[in-house]
Amino acid sequence: MADLKMPDINNVIIVGNLIKDPIIRQTTNGTPVANFTIASNRKFKDNFGQWKEDVCFIGIVAWYKLAESCGENLHKGSAVLVEGELQSRQWRTDDGHYRNVVEIKARRIQFLNKREMVLSDMESAGRLAAEGETLPGSDKSEQEDVDDKPQHDKQDNGEDTSFDFGFKDLKL
Repeated sequence: MADLKMPDINNVIIVGNLIKDPIIRQTTNGTPVANFTIASNRKFKDNFGQWKEDVCFIGIVAWYKLAESCGENLHKGSAVLVEGELQSRQWRTDDGHYRNVVEIKARRIQFLNKREMVLSDMESAGRLAAEGETLPGSDKSEQEDVDDKPQHDKQDNGEDTSFDFGFKDLKL
């Protein structure tokens, strides 16, 4: 059994909301880095059939262009999907104690909130299309597609289903 080689797999995908604004810094050589924490909620039924909710807080670190993008697009409450790998690091405090942390080093971050700027651009395109005009550098067929898309998908119970990752029919 000593010759058995385990595959090197370290992949995490998680969805959550930022608990506060990201901290954007630069290393001594000028590399941008963003740190933030997300809260990921999990709903489940307990032994008595009552719905409960559990919250898990996860630290995220992003580097380079991804860090810059986080600084421009994220703020407290932003919904994100993070794909990356777990990493641990250790440091020594001023009083001599060692601290450890496990966090996700992000490879990809998808911003799930719709940006207000994009929505206002879409509304402008819709108004111009209604008046028979087109935006510079675009054709009218693209603008008509924008008008036909629903703004939000809501179920009858008010639950937002616009970001379904294939789990909405999962029976617990």
